[in-house]
Amino acid sequence: MTSKITYMTFQGLERLENELHYLRTVKRAELAENLRDTLGDEEDNEYLLALDEQAFVEGRIQDLELLLANVQLIEPGHSNGVVQMGSTVLIRENGTPLETFTIVGSAEANPQAGFISNESPLGRALIGHRAGEEIKVRTPEGEMQVHLVAVS
Repeated sequence: MTSKITYMTFQGLERLENELHYLRTVKRAELAENLRDTLGDEEDNEYLLALDEQAFVEGRIQDLELLLANVQLIEPGHSNGVVQMGSTVLIRENGTPLETFTIVGSAEANPQAGFISNESPLGRALIGHRAGEEIKVRTPEGEMQVHLVAVS
């Protein structure tokens, strides 16, 4: 089974690697100690909560390992004027104030912080376009039009 490529900036990669290291070293040790302290009493709510937390952490570790095994780094600033992974775009939607976004992979998308996924309707619609173009974006709420002001 081939896993999906995870597009990520260097900063995003570093953040996830740090989280994985923390979970493997610090959090696992804390959880093991917590489980020992509750003495395995299956009727004890603290023990059951500790087991749930351990399962969650182990699941997150597996998710991170899978993501990180298939990372392709996004090189910023190589757009040649065309929107691609890692491009920063300045857009205006129907006369609203200008908005700036960087196109990243879905693992690091955070629209409120200015990072949109290449798989999102807006990100997907912007890829391959140049500054000055009007772009139709199909969203679950309907179609919208954005003006691509700048690409870097």
